[in-house]
Amino acid sequence: MTIQLKDLGKAVLETEYAVRGPIVARAQELEREGKEIIYCNIGNPQTLEQKPLTYIRQLLALCQYPDLITQGASLFPADVLETARKILAGTKHGVGAYSESKGVHFIREAVAAFIQERDGIPADPEAIYLTDGASKGVQTALRILISGPNDGIMIPIPQYPLYSATITLYEGKQVGYYLDEAHDWKLSRTMLEESLAEAKRFGVNVKAICVINPGNPTGAVLDRENIAMIIDFAKAHGLAILADEVYQENIYLAQDRFTSFAKVMGERGETEVSLFSFHSCSKGFLGECGQRGGYMEIRNIPADVVAQITKLQSVSLCANLTGQVATYAMVRPPKAGEPSHARYTEERDGILSTLKERAVLLAGGLNSIPGIQCNTVAGAMYAFPKITLPAGRTDADYAMALLEQTGICVVPGSGFGQIPGTAHFRTTILPPTAKIQKVVERLATFHASYK
Repeated sequence: MTIQLKDLGKAVLETEYAVRGPIVARAQELEREGKEIIYCNIGNPQTLEQKPLTYIRQLLALCQYPDLITQGASLFPADVLETARKILAGTKHGVGAYSESKGVHFIREAVAAFIQERDGIPADPEAIYLTDGASKGVQTALRILISGPNDGIMIPIPQYPLYSATITLYEGKQVGYYLDEAHDWKLSRTMLEESLAEAKRFGVNVKAICVINPGNPTGAVLDRENIAMIIDFAKAHGLAILADEVYQENIYLAQDRFTSFAKVMGERGETEVSLFSFHSCSKGFLGECGQRGGYMEIRNIPADVVAQITKLQSVSLCANLTGQVATYAMVRPPKAGEPSHARYTEERDGILSTLKERAVLLAGGLNSIPGIQCNTVAGAMYAFPKITLPAGRTDADYAMALLEQTGICVVPGSGFGQIPGTAHFRTTILPPTAKIQKVVERLATFHASYK
């Protein structure tokens, strides 16, 4: 038989992923026709001229082709050669073979050491799963939590569509809680309680709360007080926490600091709240999206549930080995005194400095346009400006017209969720500075004439 649309499951048909929706498809058509497209729809740094870090690519090259360790030794710094030898010894059979389901053990040990150094609390390599980007870890956690159609997951509004798409696919219930745009997208206990109470009135069994920090698409950074409040809320209502922390290196304001949920829970001695934390080499300053490397750390989860998580991980056998190597490079960068340290530091600081510059430039430029309001981009890679639209127009209409007329590809705010009656779009801060300026100029002209 030939499969028809009617043969597909309802959950598949209802699943949507806004950052690669119809507007992006149209952008690709226009690009093939020869039109210049500025892709601001997704956090994909290397498509927007960010160069990969030398250290990571050298390490990947040696692990993929070990003969270079001897045949091309003069091309590589001594510490890269030594690290490649260590990785290849640790993988036993190289990056072309499966690892254990949780990932290569010594890489998980390196992740645990990274967490311990970052947070000042113990971390267990056995509680760490190496994943194909953070997305795979998120999907595993949601698969574990959603056991029936009345199981709900609290997600921020606006949110990264991975969450809404995966919850829909797993036939759970989305329970949105609004972020406070007027107060830099912070969370309030009152808003969380209201959202939870409303879900319960409709018979939803709420299992967990997802938090993205720094925020996607908002660019907000949560402080320790806000994180402690969320932990208290989760504890009071018996909820697990999913902490999406993939932008933890992307902090642009001097007064802000990244604080992990694991750190706050560890320092408070919290043992009753289950925590899933995620990190990725796709984001931050690494920008290695295509390598699909990342990890999930779990805390306060019983052994019998851990066994089920490991079982799910084993269905895919293991995370790809190239991504595991990239994850090792992320958590174990060159140290001071090693040959690669100076170059690595220069490249890292250059990327972060440039992103900070673009964050300021884009937010300021957007705020200079009548009818557009944008909060400070404090972290991550995105701005989520509010736009005033003519009567009868939607943000999807706006984004498509913007693409057709200017070549700028953004994502409608409706794809992330927003307060009813408001309209937004999400744009990255990733285009080169000259293109950021071009984006602002074209947006100003377009917005003034949009009817």
